[in-house]
Amino acid sequence: MRVPELQGEEIPMEEPERQYYFIEKCRGIVSKMSQELGRPVYYTVVTFGCQMNARDSEKLEGILEAVGYQKTEQEERADFVIYNTCTVRENANQRVYGRLGYLGKQKKKHPHMMIALCGCMMQESHVVEKLKKSYRFVDLIFGTHNIFRFAELLCQAMNSDRMVVDIWKDTDQIVEDLPVDRKYSFKSGVNIMFGCNNFCSYCIVPYVRGRERSRNPEDILKECRTLAADGVTEVMLLGQNVNSYGKNLNPPVTFASLLSQVEQIPGIKRIRFMTSHPKDLSDELIQVMSQSQKICSHLHLPLQSGSSRILKKMNRRYTKEQYLELVDRIRAAVPDISLTTDIIVGFPGETEEDFQETLDVVRKVRYDSAFTFIYSKRSGTPAAIMEDQVPPEVVKDRFDRLLQLVQEISRQMSSRFTGTVQEVLTEEINGQDPSLVTGRMSNNLLVHFPGDASMIGSYRKVRLDECKGFYYMGTLV
Repeated sequence: MRVPELQGEEIPMEEPERQYYFIEKCRGIVSKMSQELGRPVYYTVVTFGCQMNARDSEKLEGILEAVGYQKTEQEERADFVIYNTCTVRENANQRVYGRLGYLGKQKKKHPHMMIALCGCMMQESHVVEKLKKSYRFVDLIFGTHNIFRFAELLCQAMNSDRMVVDIWKDTDQIVEDLPVDRKYSFKSGVNIMFGCNNFCSYCIVPYVRGRERSRNPEDILKECRTLAADGVTEVMLLGQNVNSYGKNLNPPVTFASLLSQVEQIPGIKRIRFMTSHPKDLSDELIQVMSQSQKICSHLHLPLQSGSSRILKKMNRRYTKEQYLELVDRIRAAVPDISLTTDIIVGFPGETEEDFQETLDVVRKVRYDSAFTFIYSKRSGTPAAIMEDQVPPEVVKDRFDRLLQLVQEISRQMSSRFTGTVQEVLTEEINGQDPSLVTGRMSNNLLVHFPGDASMIGSYRKVRLDECKGFYYMGTLV
């Protein structure tokens, strides 16, 4: 299926007008394809990884909807399949290769089918070379920096008999006002920045997402107002390290001041954000959180390790003592806040003494929940070539002990709200029992209670009858 002749036409140079031009071109192709097939043409976006990727996928879906594709969850039914990839762990790459093998067989049955790959995994040159050599049936490959060019790249791929590859090493370009297809009508993620400057020694993200670049506050506020006008009541401000937002702007803007401005937007009832790096969490931010009526009483504050020695090897740039002091300041200002965290077990050189320091922090902080990870060697990071890799059986033993402690404390912390009445944002029909709906409290805990689809998107007062460890069973008040 070839794109209409572009020669002689004046293609806009400015964004986003340029992308809307290519959306129109793609729309013509998709319409013709639909006529020839005698049915609608379908797409599916498969997302791997973090909430930043999930938000990127909403942008991809917005473009695909705009050009005339219809959504399906079934890959085997789709005429266009795109994998938005993650590369934080090596096994994520293997999952993608495995699924690509299946798609290759599907494409032999349906030659008009198109396959695209984007996201963090595509920023690794060895991955792209492997795809060029062993997965030649892929139509389009692009990375994290030029996702805004998706319509243009899609148009190129539709007009080419060869694989289209467009990978940028970095960019300072941020393009606003492109289509987005949100997963939920009542809540939405909002990117406030892209990239990361921290270079933790175990993490590949700065190498594939690039250096930090912040969106202008006016553009963020405009997006939040537009979302509010469209019925969104909860926004989650997204960045690899939201606490360093605005440092590269001229003039600089603090994350705390941005939050204060978002709070003023009518219609927005809840504000969430992630992820926070402890080294950049300011007293100004703590003060704004303590005074806010809209910022949720939940803070995700990754620890990674409780050992100052290991934290230094990780290049986290804070100590155990500084982290605990920060937690004390947060809890003094926002007494009932729910704290969650990330912890890595078995980082190179970790001793039993180091591990005991981690357990000590868990006991002192008493997290509402924690995401615990066994250290995974990631090629291309400084930690991957460090000596003293911890034996797997030692890591497994430590991980099990940590998990037991975390779960025990989490159950105690979560249950402290039993018998109280809380405001819950109703999000969906319960997946196990259709007579129940599932919602989320300000502190991010889930609640299941009787209800129906008409309640989705509304805030309800719910009595928390029974804590089941990581969620509540409740009744409407």
